[in-house]
Amino acid sequence: MLESMRRRLRSLLKLIEFKKQNIVYTDFEDEIGAGTQIEISGVSVGTDMDRFRAKARQFLQTHASHIAILKLRRNDPLTATDLSELERIFAESGVGGPEDIARVREEGGLGLFVRSLVGLDRAAAKRAFDEFLQGRKLTAQQHEFIDMMIDHLTERGVMEPRLLYESPFTDIDPLGVAGVFGQGEVVQLIQILDEVRGRAAA
Repeated sequence: MLESMRRRLRSLLKLIEFKKQNIVYTDFEDEIGAGTQIEISGVSVGTDMDRFRAKARQFLQTHASHIAILKLRRNDPLTATDLSELERIFAESGVGGPEDIARVREEGGLGLFVRSLVGLDRAAAKRAFDEFLQGRKLTAQQHEFIDMMIDHLTERGVMEPRLLYESPFTDIDPLGVAGVFGQGEVVQLIQILDEVRGRAAA
């Protein structure tokens, strides 16, 4: 709907009257006061998530054969023991400190964090849609849409349903998933994404 409105308004932009504004000059001295320390609530001191993410990605590449990491790549459900083991190897290897692990826990859990770094095996991503595709004849647009979902899951491991209503999905249809599939099918696709996410958490 927004894309349709943007296209309609595009041709009207030339009718807007632009007024020239006068330049304002100022002449005053900038005085810097004494420095004071300010505490910002909600920000952990010493935690750099980008650095932690980079170290974790490198560590996971060298430990790709670990059972918990293989489970995440294959979309097999994790157990509480798997998560404990992941926390242990992260701590023992020095990849992340307690603050890093605690922050990751708050943002969805270590399983989802690791999955976002290692991605999902393409075959596993395709299998997630097997039941949805069974006995259903898809249009070219629907095929392209599902392929893009599989690409996203393969690269990032999980997917927020809201992304189905954003670019590049709205490049196929301005309404996103709602313009390509029926209401019942949209519900099924969102359930698939929720199930994939749920298997990365114990």
